[in-house]
Amino acid sequence: MGKAVTMSDIAKKLNVSTVTVSKALADKEGVSDEIRAKIKQVANEMGYRYNVAAKSLRGGLTYNVGIIIPERFIEVGMSFYWQLYKKVADELKEQNYYAVFEILKFSDEENAVVPKMIYDNKVDGIIVIGQVVMEYFETIKSVPVPVVFMDFYEKDNTQDFVITDNFHSMYMLTSHLIEMGHRDIGFVGNFKSTSSIQDRYLGYMKALIENDIDLNRCSQWYINDRDKEGVYKDFELTETLPTAFVCNCDNVAYDLMNKLQERGYRVPEDISVVGFDNYKLSSKNGVALTTAEVDMNTMAQTAVDILMKKINKDEVKKGIRQISCKIILNNSVKKLHS
Repeated sequence: MGKAVTMSDIAKKLNVSTVTVSKALADKEGVSDEIRAKIKQVANEMGYRYNVAAKSLRGGLTYNVGIIIPERFIEVGMSFYWQLYKKVADELKEQNYYAVFEILKFSDEENAVVPKMIYDNKVDGIIVIGQVVMEYFETIKSVPVPVVFMDFYEKDNTQDFVITDNFHSMYMLTSHLIEMGHRDIGFVGNFKSTSSIQDRYLGYMKALIENDIDLNRCSQWYINDRDKEGVYKDFELTETLPTAFVCNCDNVAYDLMNKLQERGYRVPEDISVVGFDNYKLSSKNGVALTTAEVDMNTMAQTAVDILMKKINKDEVKKGIRQISCKIILNNSVKKLHS
């Protein structure tokens, strides 16, 4: 392990005094904004380890941020939310903050139990990832530290939400299926469970409406894959099947492909499938999903940037920040011949 970088090392690198470096890193007066920014930049590049305890005593901050995820959304190693958490934690590290992770148990969520780390003054702010029940949302938004919500939103313009572009992205995916000749298109997901899935369903519906596709006919292929709280459940295929399915996420798309295979159907030869998220790199039987790639990096950067401004009491325009997706066209969709 290499020798720890000191303030003296930074001072020599920039040809300034150690006192100047100390003042800049401690955000004290007596250093210009330009020099302060340069010193902090070089300190980060050299791998300088900030003395968090000392900074906390000076600024009244813990330099910790709590990250809360409902337990129903966690599958360690493979979950979309686990991947998003790691992106947020990495971004916090860049800001010299530590992530304090807590899985929100459903009983605590239902009873609106606020994590102890908040009232024990262990964190300077909170990021909630994944939709929570309304009672918990109403409680957590009133805690005495800044809060940012990720991957869902509510009808509340006093709060900060960072979401992905669910509606337009699913509209584009469904439109692609239609352009490939499909008109019998089913949907897998429960639009009542989360705002994200609801917006994806509405994007799917817009594409059908725009192309004069019979909504009643397609409704027979609506498959519910979870309960209203968002807990996954096993689902059954309909007796008759469409030529294509739109799935609310990649996990469900792969599950659907398994069920289709069990019934003797091939993807995409018999039935085309699209997903959403693109956080899995694997394919099944040589079939890679056509999907929408969520920009987790930008989501994480945006959420952390908002929270840092709120912690530092900078002015922040509240509301929803929507991050665009990238449509990924793979070989899970077959072109139908007219």
